[in-house]
Amino acid sequence: MKNLRTKIDNWFERLDERWKALPVGKQRRYTLLFFAGYLLLSVAVMLKVCYDVAQQDNKITIEHIENPIIKKEKSSVPPLDSIETILKKKLYER
Repeated sequence: MKNLRTKIDNWFERLDERWKALPVGKQRRYTLLFFAGYLLLSVAVMLKVCYDVAQQDNKITIEHIENPIIKKEKSSVPPLDSIETILKKKLYER
């Protein structure tokens, strides 16, 4: 665990050294581009939320949850992982 932490710390140190080695103009440009991307993503999410809220058919339907096992029992094929089929094997009978 300590070895992993040391490797991660060394990796962050190398990234920090590479960042400091860049000219200040490039640092500003990268920072501005990252901020612009973040701002664009934030605006897109806000627009999507506003669009979803403004929809007219924005209703929540509350329904009962149906048990999938009961649905399978209605079919003609019995479930393969049923306890009954396991207990009916001749291996367990005397």
